[in-house]
Amino acid sequence: MAEKIRFFDGKKFLWDGEEYDGKEKAGPVEKKYIENGFEVQICSENEKVLLYTRRVVTEAEVDQN
Repeated sequence: MAEKIRFFDGKKFLWDGEEYDGKEKAGPVEKKYIENGFEVQICSENEKVLLYTRRVVTEAEVDQN
């Protein structure tokens, strides 16, 4: 099983939990993550492609009730 957390350039990324059979299968998923504001790193491990993602929160809602 892949590592759930990896660091790239000192930044923490989380594995999306899927093992893709190749970059062709991972590509559309990567694109969707990027469109939703995520940074993505691709890794190959045991003949599978893994996606690691991260997103920096730029604003947060606070419920004051």
